[in-house]
Amino acid sequence: MKTSIRLMPIFLAAVISIVHADNSDFKVATVISAEKLAMAQAGAPADSVSDQPISHVESAEGRLGIGVVHRPVIAPGGPVAAIMHHKQSEVYRVMAGSGVLVTSTSMSEVVAIDPDGNIVRNLTGPSDRGVIDDIDNSQPIKAGDVIIIPAGVAHGFSQIDEAITYMVVRVDPERLVALK
Repeated sequence: MKTSIRLMPIFLAAVISIVHADNSDFKVATVISAEKLAMAQAGAPADSVSDQPISHVESAEGRLGIGVVHRPVIAPGGPVAAIMHHKQSEVYRVMAGSGVLVTSTSMSEVVAIDPDGNIVRNLTGPSDRGVIDDIDNSQPIKAGDVIIIPAGVAHGFSQIDEAITYMVVRVDPERLVALK
């Protein structure tokens, strides 16, 4: 855990965009302390999904968001509940826990997430929920792993062995999510 927190500033430096210095509308850099990430991790409810936005900033390439997501244990064998973001890619860095991440280019039982709701406006942009029936990829993930999920890829967990918490970097090129 301490190693993950110490590596967080290095990871953040790699994903936060340095923008054009001649445009005063853009921030040159945003620092999110390891303590702030640890507080978000510690504040997540143990028995439910939690998605806490930390910061969403403007850059030359669009908006970049950082958040902390927590997911409780999921027993294997059930349907794989999933989400697919239409315009936003994500990068995860697992802070704690382990599970099996499943991805697919398709979902069944697709329902659009409310375009005026908190999830779309403040976290993920236009997205759908559904069930992954045809698994394209299934991989175990654990603390320290980094995962890249491109826009248009359905993703969910087929099992979570130990409650999982991950920092998420959200890439929002069309500036669809509100700044924080």
